[in-house]
Amino acid sequence: MEKYKILPGLYYKGALVMEQGVNFSIFSRNAERVTLEIYREALDTEPHFSYELDPALNRTGDTWHVYVGGISEGYYYGWRVGGPFDLERGHRYDHTKLLLDPYAKAVTPKVQGHERKGIIVDSRKFNFSKHKKPETDYRDSIIYEMHIKLFTMNKNSGVSYPGSYIGVIEKINHLKNLGVTAVELLPVFEFDEDSILGSNPITGEKLKNVWGYNPIAFYAPTSNYLSNKDKVTGALVGDHVLEFSKLVTAFHDAGIEVILDVVFNHTGEGNEMGPTISLKGLDNSIYYMLEPYNKMYYSNYSGTGNTLNCSHPVVKEYILDCLRYWYGQMHVDGFRFDLASILGRGEDGQWLGNLSILNDISKDSVLSKAKLIAEGWDAAGGYFLGEFPEGWAEWNGKFRDTVRKFIKGDPGITSDLATRIVGSPDLFANDGRRPYYSINFITAHDGFTMWDLVSYNEKNNHINGEHNRDGDDHNNSWNHGVEGETEDPHIISLRKKQIKNMMVILMVSQGTPMILMGDEMGKTQQGNNNAYCQDNELNWLDWERFKEFEDIYLFTKRMIGFRKENASLRRKHFFTATDTNGNGLSDISWHGTVPYSPDWSHESRVLAFMVDEGKEKQSSQIYVAFNSHYEGLDFELPNIHGKRWFRVVDTGDSQEDFLEIPRPIDGGYYRVKARSSIVLIAK
Repeated sequence: MEKYKILPGLYYKGALVMEQGVNFSIFSRNAERVTLEIYREALDTEPHFSYELDPALNRTGDTWHVYVGGISEGYYYGWRVGGPFDLERGHRYDHTKLLLDPYAKAVTPKVQGHERKGIIVDSRKFNFSKHKKPETDYRDSIIYEMHIKLFTMNKNSGVSYPGSYIGVIEKINHLKNLGVTAVELLPVFEFDEDSILGSNPITGEKLKNVWGYNPIAFYAPTSNYLSNKDKVTGALVGDHVLEFSKLVTAFHDAGIEVILDVVFNHTGEGNEMGPTISLKGLDNSIYYMLEPYNKMYYSNYSGTGNTLNCSHPVVKEYILDCLRYWYGQMHVDGFRFDLASILGRGEDGQWLGNLSILNDISKDSVLSKAKLIAEGWDAAGGYFLGEFPEGWAEWNGKFRDTVRKFIKGDPGITSDLATRIVGSPDLFANDGRRPYYSINFITAHDGFTMWDLVSYNEKNNHINGEHNRDGDDHNNSWNHGVEGETEDPHIISLRKKQIKNMMVILMVSQGTPMILMGDEMGKTQQGNNNAYCQDNELNWLDWERFKEFEDIYLFTKRMIGFRKENASLRRKHFFTATDTNGNGLSDISWHGTVPYSPDWSHESRVLAFMVDEGKEKQSSQIYVAFNSHYEGLDFELPNIHGKRWFRVVDTGDSQEDFLEIPRPIDGGYYRVKARSSIVLIAK
């Protein structure tokens, strides 16, 4: 065995590559014995070098550290940590287990019969100092929520490397042509696809945790999306870090920002019956929220078995360090926080809001320009939409629910729809935030696709192996006469029109719009509204559907373009309902079938509004009308002195739903067909 130069080392976390060696460091307050193991090959079962740390030399406070001279990038490592095994006090130490470093920049893939190891990576080479980020304002953003593997895994995607980081690069032009300015990537932290034990009860196919919401290494891009045919070989040398970096660069070159869906509310170590992979073996009582009556058990605010103790200073530090790494060195542009309300809870589970790590993140000196997006609810009933600190945008679940109800014709929705259209000031105006902090969406990965939303009354999750009990039962969906797929041209036409209606609302509303991967081409999951475990053609994006749904794609693209061309649809400030430019018109006015006479009654299913050019220096007023009634209605148009109205959008005209050259309207009325929307501009 070679001899290595051993020094006490420094307390900087992780495996830090230096000129002549590597500095290693981890946190463990309650450990009594800590051993570092170095491996030459990823699949070696015996370490090439092992060193047991001396607490008198290799410990500063609660941080254990050692410097090993003579090794460099490309070695593998892990920690063995011993201490009390006292479940009632929350301690689960076991020196026989090889643990992953929470700060590992890359980890080996899962290989049967082998423990995962950290890969020593020189992260200095990922500092893109010459690479400029797009830095698109929220108000100018169009977010596209997508999954790296599912986007190109289908053979008909036509890419060279399906289901990979590199495969996505080959399809970036699809997103750029659509008008997307940011992608929101489902989790890319290393996770275990095989953590689900069940099988499809119909086919027997093993279920996979394809979404990736069970992280085991927060610093490491997952090896599941490598382009290599032999992913194990590629992952063993850290190719996944390089390929992820190439993907970020390619997106930025196309002017598209990269937002990561991050899961800091729980880990893939599960509950008291789950595996010990990293944090559980390093210092379980610090990293996790445990039940106060018996710390053998985990608090389960996440619904996945455990909950990270995000209010503890050590965990706060870890989360902030991780975010800084991805934002500063891996060069991503922002983060969407899964079940973000958990980060706002104290150790007793109570909501802390501005006193929590949420405020620390938004005020952090490194992250001050990062996009921060919260999912403001959790699995324990916490619903804190609109209560996040300044600097946070939020998924607006009320926008989703309101639009769905209005589109399917529910009564009593008109007033709430108006509130959502103007940017949800009831949620975001009181704390000084702006309209664009409302992330407006109608569909997301968690639920029906937009095509399924207009095709199914009930979820169809039987193949998930949970007897159709999983997934949300409150979908506010409507099948328009037939459950599921149909060849009836009238139903197909109506479903497409309803999708266009939803796209109109999404693109004319104040806030930041987000669309779901595949909605622009009619993606279906056959009614499965919780496809987290389906790594198959049901869930893979079917690019052949583009031909059948090209009209939806073109309409979506044109509505995105219309939004970008009209700054009054992307306001910096909330409407005031006053004349802001002296032309005698309010910055927004509400209408029904009669101008300036909106119908706010419970039975109303119509809404119209006019947006003035205001201070946005826009060349024209915009008039929008929605009719979710089952009959067509005549709308009297408001009079604009010296101007006339021109039609841009009419979803009731399937052949000319969007006119790229607006057409003048004769007379002062416009008939809005049943379940249709119109958009007019004044010239």
